[in-house]
Amino acid sequence: MNDSIHSQPPLEPEPVWMLLLALRQMRRQWQTIPDRLGLGFNRHGQAVMVPVADAAARIEVTADRGWIARIPISAAGAELLDLYLPMALACRARPWTIAHLGQSLDGRIATLEGVSRTLNGPENLTHLHRLRALCDAIIVGAGTVECDNPQLTTRRVAGMNPVRVIIDPRRRLAADHQIFQDKAAPTWVICAKELAEVDAPGHTRVIGVSYHDRRLDLTAVVRSLHDCGLFGIFVEGGGLTVSSFLEAGLLDRLQIAIAPLIIGSGRMGVALPAIQDLSQGLRPHCRRYSMGEDVLFDCWLRG
Repeated sequence: MNDSIHSQPPLEPEPVWMLLLALRQMRRQWQTIPDRLGLGFNRHGQAVMVPVADAAARIEVTADRGWIARIPISAAGAELLDLYLPMALACRARPWTIAHLGQSLDGRIATLEGVSRTLNGPENLTHLHRLRALCDAIIVGAGTVECDNPQLTTRRVAGMNPVRVIIDPRRRLAADHQIFQDKAAPTWVICAKELAEVDAPGHTRVIGVSYHDRRLDLTAVVRSLHDCGLFGIFVEGGGLTVSSFLEAGLLDRLQIAIAPLIIGSGRMGVALPAIQDLSQGLRPHCRRYSMGEDVLFDCWLRG
């Protein structure tokens, strides 16, 4: 770097977030974007894509979904790029699916009654909203809707609301849940094919896929979302839904936020078929991030 670059103040999280949002919007609108590209700001302060060689480039995005800072960048700004750049780059040629669970030290994601709202701290909640803002579709299971009556919208950070996708194979959810009535974002229900003609609750689209042995064909679910142009997929919960996607080999990353709390009973997080030896377990490459009192494990399952 030359002296003029060294003299610039480091990129902080807020402008980095604006660059990530601009990149995500460009990926949604354009069929093709160069593997290497530059991100910077125009004279109006708006985040834009610029040629890699342009002096205005603040961040260079590399062909392997990595990044190079052209000016100094704060540790917090670099952390945002590490965490969110792959989702911002999701497209037809390079789809991306990530899942997240928040849990206690003893692996519980909620009490037996389903209470989980204050398990993780506000920093992790902001992280969830950033993932929502960058994804095209957010997936939850019917149990999460029943227990939490969630909005699944982006409220804590700048960014658009994703398509809300509820996995409800047997169409057990009542129509009075907030997610079916608020019109805050497009809402889809994925169910067994034979139930797809049942009237949709509220303002909802219904998609039917194969359902055998009490299991929905999750590969068909992901394919259906891709066919609709939704290539950045965020599986937010709950434990059974995340575990099912993990078991099916459909996740690029799994993130687990661990809170310094021991519940001692309650609903478990990840649950996979029994193994006989520890060598059969998953041991992905992980990076750790501090989020307030929580520790986030970012597990790379593919790529």
